[in-house]
Order: sequence, then C-alpha cells, then structure tokens
Amino acid sequence: MTKAGITVVRADPPAPAVRLPRRRGIELALIVVAVLLSVYGYCAVGLARHGTVPPGAAGYGAGLGVLALVAHLAVRYRAPYADPLLLPIGVLLNGLGLVLIYRLDLETPGDRAAPTQLVWSTVGVALFIVTALFLRDFRVLQRYSYVCVAAALALLVLPIAFPAVNGARIWIRIAGFSIQPGEFAKVLLAVFFAAYLAANRNALAFAGRRIWRLQLPTGRVLGPIVAIWLLSVVVLVLERDLGTSLLFFGLFVVLLYVATGRTGWIAVGLLLASLGAVAVGWLEPHVHSRVQDWLHPFATIEAGQGPNQLSQSLFAFAAGGTMGTGLGLGHSILIGFAAKSDFILATAGEELGLAGLSAIFLLYGLLVERGYRAGLSLRDPFGRLLAVGLASIVALQVFVIAGGVTGLIPLTGMAMPFLAQGGSSVVTNWAIVALLIRVSDCARSQYDGEVAA
Repeated sequence: MTKAGITVVRADPPAPAVRLPRRRGIELALIVVAVLLSVYGYCAVGLARHGTVPPGAAGYGAGLGVLALVAHLAVRYRAPYADPLLLPIGVLLNGLGLVLIYRLDLETPGDRAAPTQLVWSTVGVALFIVTALFLRDFRVLQRYSYVCVAAALALLVLPIAFPAVNGARIWIRIAGFSIQPGEFAKVLLAVFFAAYLAANRNALAFAGRRIWRLQLPTGRVLGPIVAIWLLSVVVLVLERDLGTSLLFFGLFVVLLYVATGRTGWIAVGLLLASLGAVAVGWLEPHVHSRVQDWLHPFATIEAGQGPNQLSQSLFAFAAGGTMGTGLGLGHSILIGFAAKSDFILATAGEELGLAGLSAIFLLYGLLVERGYRAGLSLRDPFGRLLAVGLASIVALQVFVIAGGVTGLIPLTGMAMPFLAQGGSSVVTNWAIVALLIRVSDCARSQYDGEVAA
C-alpha cells in the first residue's frame, strides 16, 4: 500500500505459539497394556499348574492397576511433560517380577515371597508418588550432596556389624526383617557424584602428564578417583560383595567420562578396576570361589557332586530354547535358594525363551535410553549427570547380573531391577524412575518454554 509517496508493507501476524504434546494419554494406554500383560502372565501360571485361573487374579490385577493409576495421576498433575515410557516400563517389569516370584512360590509352599514383594512394590510406588508430588525441582538435591555421601558411606559400613548371609555381608536382619543398605546407597552416591563432577568439570578437563599414549589428569583431580577405587576395594573385601564394588566404581567412571568427554578416564577406570578385581579375586576366599565356579561351571558335576547353581542356570537357559517352555512349566527351582533372587532371570529364560528374554532386555535398554535422552536434553550439568548416572545404575546392574547368571562374568549377589525378590531393590528402582520422571519433565518443559517464546 502506497501513502504520500511512502510504501507501507504490512507485517505478517506473529506465528501462534507451538506447544509440545504432553502425551499423558499415551502413558495411560501403555500402563493399561502393562497391567493386562501382567495379569495374563499370572493367569497363565495358574492354568499351566492347576488348569484353572488363580483365585487371586482379579485382586492382583486390581491392586496393580490401582497402584499404576495413582502413579499416573501424580505424574499427570506434577510432571505433565515427563517421558511417557518410563512409568509403563516400570509397571510392566514390576508386574512381570511378581508373576515370576509367584510362579516359583508354587514350588516352595512353605516359603512364599510374592505377598511380601507386593507389599514392597506398594512402598516403592508410594515413594514414587511422594517424589513426583513434592520434589518440584531436582536441582535442590545438589545442595545436599555431602549429606548424601555421608549417608551412603554409613549405609555401606552398617552391614559389616551383622552376620554374613550366604557368604556376603550386605544385609541387615533384625527380628525377621531384612534390608540391603547398599541399594539405597547407590542412589545417594549418584547424587554426590553428579554434584561433585558438575562443580569441578572445568578442573577435570585440564590434563596432567602424558604416559605413553595415556593422558593422565593432574594429581589434585586424580585424588578422588583413587579414593573411590580404594572405597570399592574395601567394600569388596569387608562385605565380599563383588557386584556392589563394580557398580560403584563403574558409575563414577561413566560420570567422569560424561563430565569431561575424555576417554582417558575410561582407560584409568578399567585399569584400576581390573587390578582391584584380580587382587581380591585371588586373595579373598569367597570371591575366589566364585571366580573358580565361573571358570569351571561343571566341575561339581565332573566330581560327582551334582550341578551347582551356575550350571543349573545354564541348563535352564538351554531348556528354554527360542520360545520357552511356557510360564509355570519350567524347572528353574532346581537352582536352589537363590532362584527367586539372584537367578530369577534363569526362570524368565527357561519359561519365556530367548524371545521373552530379549523382550525383557529391550525394556531395560529402553528405560536406560530414555534416561540418557532426558539428561542430554538439559543444559544444567548437574541434571545431565544425575540422569545419566541413574540410568547407568540400571544398565550396570542388568549387565552384571545377566552376565553372572549366563556365565559371562563371575557371579554377584545383586538383584535384577524390578524382577528379583528384594524389598530394598524394588523400592530403590522406583525412586530411580521417579527421579528420571522429574528430570525428563524439566527437560521437555524447558524446551516447550523456548518454543512458545
């Protein structure tokens, strides 16, 4: 338009703000599928064992469904932008774990673990809900990093004062009640590691001397690495717990690499972990016996003493084949007292087969991937390291446990996340999912605010 010799150009109207989809409906639909799959597994066990649907199937489905629905409502109300896959994966893995434990309970009528596991699962979901409702900003945890590490060290040392159980001092048993403090310590240590590395990431980036092709850090920054290495070795020696030691040290090395981007840290970490594991494996009798069982899993059979736990686990995986024997139709209870805890993955491998076992590993992989994605989407270094650390805890546990029961690495006493019997483990895993929910909500809401602006 021309007016008084001046050309006036009308500006285009501003583009409407683009809002990211919250995807809570997708989360609810996936939760329904997870609950239905768990109930189907429960019914399949009853049909295979007794030819009828178990009488408690409706109650089991209703209880699991109510817990999942309340957790979903907490996420919808307080974390509307959270990743929609995290909660359904937790519900499905927890539900499948209850099914497998119930299936093994049928072989041990005098030792029923499923009711207790359901109670602990309820406590874990309750902790998830409390975290989702009241932890509005995960960055508050950074202020209490030294409180977290002090509490973690106290929890790690506490089991030393109690008698060993199955050769390891990792439990506290009082009046029939038992907890595993190391499960809670790993989350507290993840918070401390994330806070420490976020505050010192610039100092960690400066290199010290070069030895051959390895670029070492300065002595001031190398001190914490050596301290953590010594701590992991002390825990391994005093508590005879190979898995926890590897988990703690692996967690710190992974976070070091993420904080600095230097592969030299991975080399240093692998070197120190290897030296510690080899030394303790030769000097500590309990750990040495596990290494020997790993190197010669069929030695007891050749000696005429019958199969040990590891060989029975390998037999279970072999019997499962590709599609499995079917829920309730396996014989993994022959593994013995650890069939419901350390070796519960053998039941999944035998009765669900390679196909079912692959699906379980894909669920774990997806849970870890979504945790990494949430962390890498944040600009806040503490949040990035915290999310990567929490997801790495799950990844390291799955690798250590699955590697042990399949004969890839020596056996450890850790619990498979969500699947295995263990109250402390399931509560801790729900806390991890809750923190990842909070981080993912912050990451997507931050991005949504930028798009809307």
